[in-house]
Amino acid sequence: MKRNSHVIIFAALCMLLIAMMALPLTAHAEDCSAKGAVVIDAGTGTVLYEKNPRKKLPMASTTKIMSALLALESGDLDTEFTVDSEAIKVEGSSMGLQEGDTVTMRALVCGMLLPSGNDAANAAAVRVAGSTEDFVRMMNERAEQLGLSDTHFVTPSGLDDNTDEHYSTALDMARLAAECLKNEDFAAVCSQKKIKVRFGSPPYDRTLTNTNKLLGSLDGAIGVKTGFTDKAGRCLISACERNGARLICVTLGDPDDWRDHAALYESCFAKMHSYRLPGSGKEYSVRTAGGMKAGITAVAAPLDMVLPESIGEALTAKVCIGRFVPAPIESGEKVGEIRWYSGEELIASRSIIAAESNEPQKPVKNELQKMLRRINEDIGSSG
Repeated sequence: MKRNSHVIIFAALCMLLIAMMALPLTAHAEDCSAKGAVVIDAGTGTVLYEKNPRKKLPMASTTKIMSALLALESGDLDTEFTVDSEAIKVEGSSMGLQEGDTVTMRALVCGMLLPSGNDAANAAAVRVAGSTEDFVRMMNERAEQLGLSDTHFVTPSGLDDNTDEHYSTALDMARLAAECLKNEDFAAVCSQKKIKVRFGSPPYDRTLTNTNKLLGSLDGAIGVKTGFTDKAGRCLISACERNGARLICVTLGDPDDWRDHAALYESCFAKMHSYRLPGSGKEYSVRTAGGMKAGITAVAAPLDMVLPESIGEALTAKVCIGRFVPAPIESGEKVGEIRWYSGEELIASRSIIAAESNEPQKPVKNELQKMLRRINEDIGSSG
């Protein structure tokens, strides 16, 4: 009997332990252990959570999302070339490049975003810009174009041992990630747990594994990039989609990043709600010119969006239709547009479509032509 009671107690403890492991250790977003953190709505840029979001911090290999974006934008992704032998002589994480290897730019992007290859970042930099220095210049120019005013790059890989000038903020990196995810190739690569690439001398198939443990373990996770150096600590940029909303979470210097991201998403997705955008799904009267009808009916199809509560309840709609729309007008033709704004920021737009046609008026001869015809007819009858 005593032995049975011990078995029962042991089984109960095991069940309790399993239940505890299923719960995030960081139960509340407020307990986030990062030095800098932010969660934004990718569509609107709205900040849903922040902790020192503008504090300048080293960001380690999350740097590679900028390097990958520039590499993808360089084009010619599937042409094979030989990697620069000096570029790949770099410490730290690697995709396994060796001197004389033949590779493609697409494979280098996979090598940057999955196993976080420093060799891949340097090889891509030299291929795109001719040198890592010129590539870094491109990185900083692009950061400036995107308005990332608190970001400065020194290396394509994120290695920061020899500099204090390689830094960003959680907010800047979240905005950069939102821009990167607009690139279909980037989004496709960073969402993969494993990916097959071909490189070598001669090239052969390899399988690269993603360092992002949230993929497959967190509901809706779709990317993006991990990072670590002794100086930066653990850094993580992730993206997650649920119920039509896409959020981006960034933590810099976070010893408990996996659990923090899970908790932050639970908290922040609760702040997202579905809204029928005002003015969508309505009929509009459109005045026309030169048509058989003085006006027609047009419609804006219904549009539902999942938005932060602070945005959804404060949207303004601007209907853009000319004073008169000239005939001819075909049913289904765009005759205007409705735009939705949060403050001055454009959030979405939808075409206003003609629900009926309007044929042009038949040409009417002017009075002079009619008078001349009558005169000619009179002359002809008198002759």
